[in-house]
Amino acid sequence: MEEKVKVEEETSSSVEKVTQCPECKSRHLAQDYDRGELICEDCGLVIDNQYIDEGPEWRAFDMAQEESRARTGAPMTEMVHDKGLSTGIDSSNRDSYGRAIPSKKKAQIYRLRKWQRRIRVSDATERNLAYALTEMDRMASTMGLPKNIRETAAVVYRKAVKKNLIRGRSINSVVAASLYAACRKAGVPRTLDEIADATSSDRKEIGRTYRFLSRELILKLKPTKPQEYLSRFCSELELSGKVKKIARNIIDQAEERELISGKGPTGLAAAAIYIASINGGERRTQREVADVAAVTEVTVRNRYKELVEKLDIDIEV
Repeated sequence: MEEKVKVEEETSSSVEKVTQCPECKSRHLAQDYDRGELICEDCGLVIDNQYIDEGPEWRAFDMAQEESRARTGAPMTEMVHDKGLSTGIDSSNRDSYGRAIPSKKKAQIYRLRKWQRRIRVSDATERNLAYALTEMDRMASTMGLPKNIRETAAVVYRKAVKKNLIRGRSINSVVAASLYAACRKAGVPRTLDEIADATSSDRKEIGRTYRFLSRELILKLKPTKPQEYLSRFCSELELSGKVKKIARNIIDQAEERELISGKGPTGLAAAAIYIASINGGERRTQREVADVAAVTEVTVRNRYKELVEKLDIDIEV
């Protein structure tokens, strides 16, 4: 029996290791599931004539058939407290064949549905996660953040809960700090003011909580750069790619001469866009640029003067 198992293991491993043709050493291999063969596309050699089709045994000709015949659920997600692994009882009051449930059984199904919802959240930790992740999804939707950032923020929050870092802090502030960290990690940063406006939390509290999480969870996030704000600011100001390219060149020159250290990235990005809009023939006022970047006109003016003076930029009148 042991020898048989060993032979099967050796056979399966040998099949898995086939990555090139033994005849011509080509790596262009094709899988013919109709004949159950593994074929080399270059020389036509049949490498394996007992290839196993690992796909489903059913066929689907449209999306409706594919969804109805599939026997697997949605993929795992960090945005649900149980990662989407629990089951749910549908509220359509129909059985697996699509027929209406008899009225005598509706009360029983209602009770089952109610207890199913209750047992999904079994303790205080899961209740905390369920509420926090729902709020996180709402806040992320308000800011228009994509799914990958929401998933990253959920992972950060779960780590904070696991290390018991939530105690003594409001859930909203920790959720906001997790979103802020996820945005920075994904390279699509949002300012603390934007996070505070979307989450209805105090800006200082979010910053304090973020620094605490970053230190305790060892997030190792790099400081944001002005270049990361250019695309969003230019888009909101309806500026062309030409202006964006000029602004990026200005920021790159300032970075080479070490002029950006100690300066706010949003202020530098706003000043570079202001200069680029003038030289690019699509002039915007300091007030318009400042409003988009969420900084004051004084900040834009000061950064503008520094860049023009230190980089010897000629402003076109």
